[in-house]
Amino acid sequence: MSAKHFYLIRHGETDYNKSLKLQGRGIDASLNEQGRMQADCVAEALQEVAISQIITSSLKRAQESAEPLSRQRGIEYQSFSELDEMDFGDWEGQLFDDVVDEIRETQSQWKAGNTATKVPGGESPEEVFQRSGSKLKEIAAQTGHEHTAVIIHGRLIRILLAGMLDYGLENMHQIKHQNGSINHIVWKDGAFEAVQLNRVDHLPKSELVWNK
Repeated sequence: MSAKHFYLIRHGETDYNKSLKLQGRGIDASLNEQGRMQADCVAEALQEVAISQIITSSLKRAQESAEPLSRQRGIEYQSFSELDEMDFGDWEGQLFDDVVDEIRETQSQWKAGNTATKVPGGESPEEVFQRSGSKLKEIAAQTGHEHTAVIIHGRLIRILLAGMLDYGLENMHQIKHQNGSINHIVWKDGAFEAVQLNRVDHLPKSELVWNK
């Protein structure tokens, strides 16, 4: 097998997303009606792709987002806690506007290259990349599947793509992501390459909100 294709998919919307509340590793919310519809759209968008393996995080919103694709293919998804969202610590469950000053200060540290800076009570981008990037590379190196769907989380996707595509973690904020978006990357010769990032043409235009 010369190349292995991975489709990094952001889970569907939850009520936390809808109400602009911080939702990291410490919040295990289910999809709302919009999120379930987005999950259906993802399965439809990938209908012609020969996906034979589905990977998710251990969180319900990722697993529930995998269910339409799992039913379509007649295969069970596999879940790994290493692919959970960043731990947002003290910010978990908080309205974005209530902690916006702290968020901006922390993000300014990350943009300046201080990616070992942790969210208060939570994780740093470097810690997240260490646990999640190593797991994804392990899966890529060991799998015999040519096409794998990986249904995970927004901040995690930014961290993974920035780290694996050599953008630098300090530039992860430049990577756009929406609920239900698809990122197609390829594992070849021991490294990942981008094919198509932030595919959203399968989602209704009214849903496209870039989470900053």
